[in-house]
Amino acid sequence: MSLSDIESGRQSKPRRMLLYGPHGLGKSSFGAMASSPVFIPTEDGLSDIDCHAFPLCQSYAEFQQRLQELASDEHEFRTVVIDTLDWLERLIHAQVCVDRGVENIEDIGYAKGYTFALTYWREVLVALDWLRNERGMTVILLAHAKIERFENPETESYDRYSPKLHKLASAVVQEWCDEVLFANYRTYAKASGEGFDKRAIGVGQGERIIRTTERPAHVAKNRCGLPDELPLDYRAFAAALVS
Repeated sequence: MSLSDIESGRQSKPRRMLLYGPHGLGKSSFGAMASSPVFIPTEDGLSDIDCHAFPLCQSYAEFQQRLQELASDEHEFRTVVIDTLDWLERLIHAQVCVDRGVENIEDIGYAKGYTFALTYWREVLVALDWLRNERGMTVILLAHAKIERFENPETESYDRYSPKLHKLASAVVQEWCDEVLFANYRTYAKASGEGFDKRAIGVGQGERIIRTTERPAHVAKNRCGLPDELPLDYRAFAAALVS
């Protein structure tokens, strides 16, 4: 290596993204719109989507086998979609239990089971990085959302949406991703009633959107100056990347 090896400017590489949101919103359909995608399903939810998919993974070993096949076999897929991360986490926790000879990951004292699980999460991310760097594949990670209590040191604590993963795994995955995208329905608060009965109710027209930047209500990030909101449509996301 020498100074002549230094590169300048923005380097175009396949994206590594996490899209999370409520169930039934259309996250899998988003992944199916990507360029030549293949799904690695860890939950049974693709029956109504026209896509290429491996058989449902029943163990962490099967999941790793799918990644190995994409790395070693000849194929024309340009995107790998993991559907979903929270069900992959169940497989990882089951593997930790086998390794440690316990029935439940909570049986491992001092919450160390979740720390042991990070070894497998990092193994997954290394394999996905290889597919991205050596096979030129975009990586789309899908996950459900949960509502968690966020202890903000600068304000009062409040609830927010985050990926439905253990906090240790969630931190590792979010750091690895180029984009963390929160998908939801657009909703508005509308006043109802009068006097002591006055209250706010949520209303909406079923419009599905992606939020790309972090706000108090949700976790999100992007590294390329995306608009704060986009339609829940991979084509809109891809167009925003190059604009």
